[in-house]
Amino acid sequence: MNPLKHVAIIMDGNGRWGLQYKNSRKAGHKAGLKTVEKIIKETIKNKIKYLTLYAFSTENWKRPKKEVDYLFKLLENFLITRIEDLNKQKIKLKIIGIKNFSKKLNKLLNYSEKITAKNSTLQINLALNYGSKHELINAFKNILKSKVPINEKNFSKYLQTRNIPDPDILIRTGNTKRLSNFLLWQLAYAEIFFEKKLWPAFNEKDYNRVIKKFKKIKRNFGSIK
Repeated sequence: MNPLKHVAIIMDGNGRWGLQYKNSRKAGHKAGLKTVEKIIKETIKNKIKYLTLYAFSTENWKRPKKEVDYLFKLLENFLITRIEDLNKQKIKLKIIGIKNFSKKLNKLLNYSEKITAKNSTLQINLALNYGSKHELINAFKNILKSKVPINEKNFSKYLQTRNIPDPDILIRTGNTKRLSNFLLWQLAYAEIFFEKKLWPAFNEKDYNRVIKKFKKIKRNFGSIK
């Protein structure tokens, strides 16, 4: 059985689900948030220590302003209403990406990270305004400035995911097969599962099926066993 410490998820398909079932992309984003809560609970049940969620990419700014504003409003409301409960569950929240949002949202994000900083049941890494290419360029710039030897171990220390184990699993919902500028360095040896279901339709049974399949995979990491 393969050990499983870290699951990363590209939560794709909210807008398409909303248009298909509710005639509204906004409804899809709201439904997707409910799926997030289900998956958080299931991650804790499976005793997985790290969950990284791709919530908003640097490319997502190209979407209509009304939709972007709604997404951030959803996030604000979630943090206001749920962060205390997450803290009680000993869940740690870490933001990866560039925090250049509204003053209100930045304040909520900073507060959420601060009050959950010592928690250890589960660490949720929320990728917001995140792009892996940007992360890698910054890491290269900073390691060159530091004058330390350039190797994998040292380079990883300059990523936003430093001190976090690389993902064992990447799940992408929505029947799209690409990485979309997400954790390009960190996913080098992850097992990748592309799911046909749109994110709001992805459920606990689907999640556990992926976990069960991962644990049975023979992982050689380039060697012969």
